[in-house]
Amino acid sequence: MSTPNTIRLSIGGMSCAGCVATVENALQNAPGVSEASVNFAEHTASVTGAVDAKALIAAVKASGYDAAELRGPEDEAGREAAERTHYRKRLRQFAIAIAIGAPLMALEPFGLLPHVGAGHGQLFWWVVAAASLFVLVYGGGHFFVGAWKSFRNHLANMDTLIALGTGTAWVYSMLVLAWPTLVPPAARHVYFEAAVIIIGLINLGQALEMRARGKTSEAIRRLIGLRPKTARVLREGIERDIPIEEVGLDDSVRVRPGEKIPVDGVIVDGRSTIDESMLTGEPMPVEKAAGDEVTAGTFNKSGTFLFKATRIGADTALARIIELVRRAQGTKPAIGRLADRISAVFVPVVLIIAVLTLLAWFNVGGELRAANMLVATMTVLIIACPCALGLATPISIMVGVGQAAELGILIRNGDALQQAGRLTAVVLDKTGTVTEGQPTVTALIPVSGMSEERLLTLAAALEQTSEHPLALAIVEAARARGVAIPSCEGFEAIAGHGVHGRVDGAEVFLGNDKLMKEIKVALGDLPARAQELAADAQTPMYLAVDGRAAGIVAVADQVKADSKAAIARLHALGLKVVLLTGDNRATAEAVARQVDIDEVIAEVLPEDKVKQIEALQARGEVVAMVGDGINDAPALAQADVGYAIGTGTDVAIEAGDVTLMRGSLHGVPDAIALSRATVRNIKQNLFGAFVYNTVLIPAAALALLNPMIAGAAMAMSSVTVVTNANRLRWFRRPSVGKVPA
Repeated sequence: MSTPNTIRLSIGGMSCAGCVATVENALQNAPGVSEASVNFAEHTASVTGAVDAKALIAAVKASGYDAAELRGPEDEAGREAAERTHYRKRLRQFAIAIAIGAPLMALEPFGLLPHVGAGHGQLFWWVVAAASLFVLVYGGGHFFVGAWKSFRNHLANMDTLIALGTGTAWVYSMLVLAWPTLVPPAARHVYFEAAVIIIGLINLGQALEMRARGKTSEAIRRLIGLRPKTARVLREGIERDIPIEEVGLDDSVRVRPGEKIPVDGVIVDGRSTIDESMLTGEPMPVEKAAGDEVTAGTFNKSGTFLFKATRIGADTALARIIELVRRAQGTKPAIGRLADRISAVFVPVVLIIAVLTLLAWFNVGGELRAANMLVATMTVLIIACPCALGLATPISIMVGVGQAAELGILIRNGDALQQAGRLTAVVLDKTGTVTEGQPTVTALIPVSGMSEERLLTLAAALEQTSEHPLALAIVEAARARGVAIPSCEGFEAIAGHGVHGRVDGAEVFLGNDKLMKEIKVALGDLPARAQELAADAQTPMYLAVDGRAAGIVAVADQVKADSKAAIARLHALGLKVVLLTGDNRATAEAVARQVDIDEVIAEVLPEDKVKQIEALQARGEVVAMVGDGINDAPALAQADVGYAIGTGTDVAIEAGDVTLMRGSLHGVPDAIALSRATVRNIKQNLFGAFVYNTVLIPAAALALLNPMIAGAAMAMSSVTVVTNANRLRWFRRPSVGKVPA
């Protein structure tokens, strides 16, 4: 392999957060791997580098775990089916363990069970020993196998703790049963029911955890479910249904009412109304006609149309979004990496604590030292499993990123989530972000001797080759008036200033006052008129012909209807809002007044936007940059969190840390509010996991807990973390005045 690629693996045999570090190390040490990340919540790994799947699978198996490559929806479905099978198996193992252990646990406090040393009780307890051994093999065999694999690889994990705890309890009980004289009469107690109940409760906890984990991938499943399995393609004049995999580029595809669009394309015939809500989060259907783009997975509500396929397979917007969401769900913010590092050393530390507990009780346990040593040590081993700690971060990231995708918010990594919780300032680009991005000519002010038509003709001639929004507005205005646009020679764009060229033999400049000063053109009373226009949120541009001022062309870009409400929500989140634009100051300040923006940084050259972001950061601000994702890419990269806001389907998904599929600025407070909710959820999970281990391990060492209670508590700690993370699935867009802090 010579080119980098990304491979996803399903990982089998991981039982706790300690396993994550082991598998990640094994993958990272494989030749050619540049990056490897293991998601404990999903039991998957994502590996990037010049590698192949076989080498990675071999590396994982050598570390004591199982692995299989995930290539597409079929493999994902197979993985989920295997999870469901494991879930049912864990429930059976729980049921059998409880069926054997519960009667023993219920009768023991009332003295209804025969004494171990009594002759008539020997047969009874040998039957119980055999039954409990069956539970340990059938219900707990995977723990012992996992512990053995870890031991062979010089590691320790959750399986190690459970196998040591339950195995020691069973072996001790067998010694008491077979050679009762080895221990004092007062310590002749067996713990078969404790070993059985612990195995049962842990299996129940794992089953409940699997079920809750399954809900966290719901967003991905829904996105995958958007892809139809077949497409109706027009070939050789005949329409036929073919598998989606067989659709080729430039194929003509027919879509009828009520059908999903199979691949990306451009409508060539017909019109319709299309529901794009699952991609953009916008509930209102969108009118589409010939020349408009359509996206795979969106729903055709009415009308029949024919479109040409332009992107297929993994290149469609939907496929890229699914891959982006998957990658983001597998990433870890700094707080999660800290938890992983702690988990990696947690089990060895617990083993040391267990040994110290055993030695302490050996010295202070008196006549019951053997029983006390066993109970306290077993309880420490059982209660200390770091499952909750390992799940705390990835499970919240999975749910938060999935929920964001359903709102039309694509989050690239977990660090963006964590950074969003620390933001103090949001910097907004003006054109296309706060405003519509579709300017129109609003005023033509020629000097004496120059007509409005000639002024517009010269401006349009200069701008006809430019793709700048202001240029397009001028050309569109000329065409609307029926003006014949002459050709332009020697066209030159002067960054941050304007444009220059020769039209009808005359040297023509169009741009801002900086350009006029540079070419030393006297503007007369035009600046006063320009200030009036700028104060009304219009952008004035001066036209000069052969070194003389010819007039002003004014263009206005209307503020989006919902920009003011979205900025009010940002203020409610406690954020400072800054407008950053290359437009002149008067126009920028007029726009800022309309939408209540706090600070304006205007007349900034495109290459200087990064410097302005750096200046804000130097003032101590944690900065989010919101831009169109293409022109603002350097500033988006420099900001602590970059939000690429885009309309339509061909958004710059890779431009920012977060891509907003909707054109509305409301996506920014939505993304920040959800990010804060996710980080808050992670902190709740980590706090609960740390408190659980900090409080209960000492209690276990002091023999204040029963081993069976320890087993139940350990099992339920993971379930609690997963359940808390799933609360994020109910996140809804807050309204103005009801924004969570």
